[in-house]
Amino acid sequence: MSNLQTLFTVTFLVCSFSLFAQQAPEGTTSELVILNVKSGEQKTVLKEVRHFEAPNWSRDGKYLIINSGGQLEKVDFAGKKLGKILPDKITRANNDHGLSFDGKLLVVSKSDENFGSRIYTVPITGGEPKLITPNHPSYWHGISPDGQILVYCAQRNGAWDIYSIPTAGGTEKRLTTSEGLDDGPEYSYDGKWIYFNSNRTGRMQAFRMKPDGSGTEQLTHDELDNWFPHPSPDNKSAVIISYLEDQKGAHPFGKDVKLRLLNVETKGIRDLTEVFYGGQGTINVHSWSPDGEWIAFVRYHKP
Repeated sequence: MSNLQTLFTVTFLVCSFSLFAQQAPEGTTSELVILNVKSGEQKTVLKEVRHFEAPNWSRDGKYLIINSGGQLEKVDFAGKKLGKILPDKITRANNDHGLSFDGKLLVVSKSDENFGSRIYTVPITGGEPKLITPNHPSYWHGISPDGQILVYCAQRNGAWDIYSIPTAGGTEKRLTTSEGLDDGPEYSYDGKWIYFNSNRTGRMQAFRMKPDGSGTEQLTHDELDNWFPHPSPDNKSAVIISYLEDQKGAHPFGKDVKLRLLNVETKGIRDLTEVFYGGQGTINVHSWSPDGEWIAFVRYHKP
């Protein structure tokens, strides 16, 4: 492995393993926010002096899911805590988690003792988590609209690439082979594309490819570090988190960032937020409302 690949691998591993490497400084305030992508209106749902991150919007639109301290929690839009999700079954969860399109299946990346991050599925109603990726580290990001395929970022043989695997388990398939980091794969709602981010061309940028890994198209070309493109329910846009400074292939906590909306056809981009203190944990996973009008994210405040 080249020196450059080694640097990428070490940096990305440290930054991705959020449960341990990305704990915020003691006294940090986390603010769970929902934002209307058309009007720009922002509403604070929950604000507490503790570290939580990576909101998902439930598929029925009734609550949000966040992770904190290795467990998943439900919060309603009045800030009421609705309890932990399977607290005896889901522990050591990191910030890569989410729901199938029908809302029935929960997918979780978590780090078991003596293992790096691996991917599990469990019915949202409860049950025993099922291990899907024995190989590690594996960080889940997306599921196909029909619920049959998971896509994720994984390190294999010193390289970070995007892989797919049947939701029921089976043999994983490598979808990207370019040098550099490929991360954040997420299916479009019509199932025609997998959106992801990569620094294969220099700075981190947003891309998309067909579900078999072909037809790759670069979507952003600017001087910001663009991570985690989350496609909208109408398939016309994607929300990205942009670091103002070059993070050298990492997505660390506690940096100047902003959220932006990318028109996937025209490639036009507009700001959704002002610059704020965030990064890792702000919007790692899919967080669109079912009606496509809102997104959820976490803004942090220094101690």
